[in-house]
Amino acid sequence: MAQAPQPEPLFTTERYFALVDEGVLQPDDRVELLEGVVVAMPPQGIVHSALVAVVAKQLWKLVGERAVLRSQSPLVVGARSVPEPDVALLPGTDADYFKRYPDSALLVVEVANSSLPQDRLTKAAIYASAGIPEYWIVNVRDRALEILREPDRRLRLYANRRTAAPDEVVTLAALPDVHVPVASILPPEETDESED
Repeated sequence: MAQAPQPEPLFTTERYFALVDEGVLQPDDRVELLEGVVVAMPPQGIVHSALVAVVAKQLWKLVGERAVLRSQSPLVVGARSVPEPDVALLPGTDADYFKRYPDSALLVVEVANSSLPQDRLTKAAIYASAGIPEYWIVNVRDRALEILREPDRRLRLYANRRTAAPDEVVTLAALPDVHVPVASILPPEETDESED
């Protein structure tokens, strides 16, 4: 009688980082650890690359030194997840992160087109379970900003989800005096949405 295939082992964050030390993963490999699984990130398209830069620039302009801005860098959020959000605003100062990876954020942002289902489901659950107070999805396909707030760590979901239209101005949950015009972080209307 044939045995059922054994499931692949889930990786811990420690084991994931050890894969780099052992040379199994290279530091510039485009992968992230999501719920114990090493997931390859697709190559960045033109629109995705441009929007990540636009979002980072806009947030930096509005927030300045009041938070640390990171782009596509590891965020250790639990025993089995190390996502690399497109943009993250971190508490503290740059000096806080010279000896450790960040394990929390004030805001994480993912730019999504083909990755939209994963960003809405898997990453939303990961960020909510880590207690990250606010998660934005820049939805390229619908040219809208999806805002997720009020994380329920136990249920692994955000209680408050809404979509902001391009003509809105939104505030940050952690920095309510920061006002972000939604149109300033969305692609132009004539963008080729096939690019992610």
